[in-house]
This record gives sequence, C-alpha cells and structure tokens, in this order.
Amino acid sequence: MDYTDIRQQAERRAELNGRLKRLIAEGLDLPVEPHTIDDDQPLFGRGLELDSLDTLEIVSLVEENFSVYITDEEKYVFGSVNRMVDYIEAARQP
Repeated sequence: MDYTDIRQQAERRAELNGRLKRLIAEGLDLPVEPHTIDDDQPLFGRGLELDSLDTLEIVSLVEENFSVYITDEEKYVFGSVNRMVDYIEAARQP
C-alpha cells in the first residue's frame, strides 16, 4: 500500500465518520452539531447520553443507510463512532 492508497483510505474513513455523526445527530434529533461529536466519544452514559430507545433508532439508521445490520450480540459497536465505523467497514468487505 502506498501513500496515495493510505490517504484515500483515510479520506473515505473521515467521510464515513462524518456521515454517521450526521445521521445520529439528525436522526435522533440531538441538540448538538454533528462536527462536535468526537470520533471516540462514548455514545451512551457520560458521552452523548443516549438510551435504549436510541439504540433501536441507530440500528435502523445504520441498516437503512449502510445496508448493515447490528445484532444484539454486537452491541459493543455502540461504544463510539469509531467502533461503529469499524463495524460498518468490516461488514461491507466482500
């Protein structure tokens, strides 16, 4: 992998992170701007303080927008935006 490949991969990742943040902020009608959500900020608890109903909405948003389904066994992906992006990227690999 050369520099150009790494740069393109990083740009795709940054775009996916931004898209996911927008979906979460807008889809859950959060009182925050998407760009203020840190990639490693916890989504639940002391992070964005989401609850179990928000989980269902996020699962629906991810499935609808990325054609990726998150099962109950994979709830670890809700740890942060980065974890969700890792999961989405892995699930979309051929």
